[in-house]
Amino acid sequence: MKLNRTRKIAGYTVIILSSLIMVMPFLTTVFNSLKSYAQYTKVPPQWIPDPVQWNNYAEVWKLGPFGQYTTNSVIVTVLSVVGALFSCSMVAYAFARLKFPLKNTLFLVVLGTMMIPPVVLIIPQFVIFKSLHMLDTLTPLWIIEWLAQPFGIFLMRQAFLAIPKDYEESAKLDGCNPIQIYWRIFLPMCKPTFATLAVFTFMTKWNEILSPAIFLTSKENFTLPIGILSMAGQWSGNEQYMVAAALMSLIPILLVFLFAEKYFVQGSNSAGIK
Repeated sequence: MKLNRTRKIAGYTVIILSSLIMVMPFLTTVFNSLKSYAQYTKVPPQWIPDPVQWNNYAEVWKLGPFGQYTTNSVIVTVLSVVGALFSCSMVAYAFARLKFPLKNTLFLVVLGTMMIPPVVLIIPQFVIFKSLHMLDTLTPLWIIEWLAQPFGIFLMRQAFLAIPKDYEESAKLDGCNPIQIYWRIFLPMCKPTFATLAVFTFMTKWNEILSPAIFLTSKENFTLPIGILSMAGQWSGNEQYMVAAALMSLIPILLVFLFAEKYFVQGSNSAGIK
């Protein structure tokens, strides 16, 4: 009993210390966003802001068109998530359940494209979008996700393969065609995987910097990360505003993760039952 108690204390101690290590950078960012410039640059550092500068967040909106930047990010991210869920699930269903020539070979080719660094594809994509007259628009930032990315295909295919064939056979007996089986049977049963893909896509597109920096030139088309970086000169003497702006950009990601958390839990529980 005493040994078990010691192990529990040691385990809780490790968990608490690990949690503090992970939380401290975030808390430091929050504190820095609430400081004045004098407090922000003070040596030795003043960890707790006194007084708290709540108006830093209001001042951020006065330094640039952050409403437009946020709107652009929302448009790009929402369209990207919808496109990823639709295209990846359709292609994954074909690889998981349909029969056609060279299916396994084509799937291996899809997996092979995951090894290509995204940076290598930037120049070909730039040439293609330039020939289509899509540069300096939001279209190149979201339309790629409608072409079924390999990671999403792999993720959804594994989820579809885990569904017993009995459901599919029962649906066929009831007269359902493959599209109806995909829409009415497979999609409702894969909500946890859908949530996972949605969160990954949302985080990737919301925080994306490279593609917007390559494809966009007009400030009115900038997404939020690029918009914040483009105003680096205006932060001089007010760097705490940049910290506040970066912190505000994290709020949508936190909200999406909290919304999708229950689906992650459902997926873990179902995996444990299997």
